[in-house]
Amino acid sequence: MLDQGQLSAFETDGYIVIENVVGEATLAAVRTEYEELMDRLYRRWHRDGLLPEPPDGLSFWDKIDRCTANRLDWFQPLDICLPSERITAETPMHFGPAVFDLVTDRNILDIVETLIGPEIMSNPIQHVRIKPPENEVPADETRSHIISTDWHQDRSAIVEEADITTMVTVWIAITDATVENGCLQVASGNYDKLLQHCASGNHLGLASAHTPQNNAVPLPVNAGGVVIFHPLTPHSSLSNRSGAYRWSFDLRYHVTGQPSGRGQFPDFVARSRANPGSELRDWRQWLGSWEAARARLATIPHIPQYRWDSDAPGCA
Repeated sequence: MLDQGQLSAFETDGYIVIENVVGEATLAAVRTEYEELMDRLYRRWHRDGLLPEPPDGLSFWDKIDRCTANRLDWFQPLDICLPSERITAETPMHFGPAVFDLVTDRNILDIVETLIGPEIMSNPIQHVRIKPPENEVPADETRSHIISTDWHQDRSAIVEEADITTMVTVWIAITDATVENGCLQVASGNYDKLLQHCASGNHLGLASAHTPQNNAVPLPVNAGGVVIFHPLTPHSSLSNRSGAYRWSFDLRYHVTGQPSGRGQFPDFVARSRANPGSELRDWRQWLGSWEAARARLATIPHIPQYRWDSDAPGCA
């Protein structure tokens, strides 16, 4: 739970940084789950002739390095969400027991409950973030989850019906996040409205007129720590100028019964004090809900996920 000082800081600043939230056992389980997933992907691509070097003796990071160098998309198979477009029946995604335990971690939900109340949905806008060193990224790579993330407010990533939804973002460090390896930064000040954003390809960011200039505050945090954001707080990530990867998860939670902002994707009850029996407690059901959504979305026209256009006023 948060103390009064932390609550006041969140109300005033729109964010808080809290160390030592996720336990080492949970972090280790997530790392192991992803190491095994990456190994399966690498072995399949090696077997198919897409990777020349065999996987034996390579670390998790070595395998990602080789995949990046050979232009193989390792990101989507590791992500805990479907992409924004071009969903097919074979689009890869990952929903496993260790990540489910992270999403439903008691310490995280205790913090969220203090901020939004005891009836909590796990929001479907959720991602793994594994950022390579910038000097290892191909020059034509533009995806914001690979390179630095543009300034934005999280409410910009939902449709208008969820503007009334009470929601918070929980950014979880799996490895230490430092200024050098591209930690988050926040715009200091009090932001109480949604600002103009511009969409361009895979990017969604604040219009240039609203981009913070001299009020950016970096938010380093150690592995197991979290950064909590109000949906109107502008934030971005720094570039990863280190020689190592930076790994985090970007999760959202909202009040049960309110729109998620991404209605075509499944949410679930993460905590309910009024009806504990409604809580989802089996990761297989979580996976099944996403598999069903993927099968349905693969057969229908694309559902826009953003309200912004690249040619809107202020986006030239």
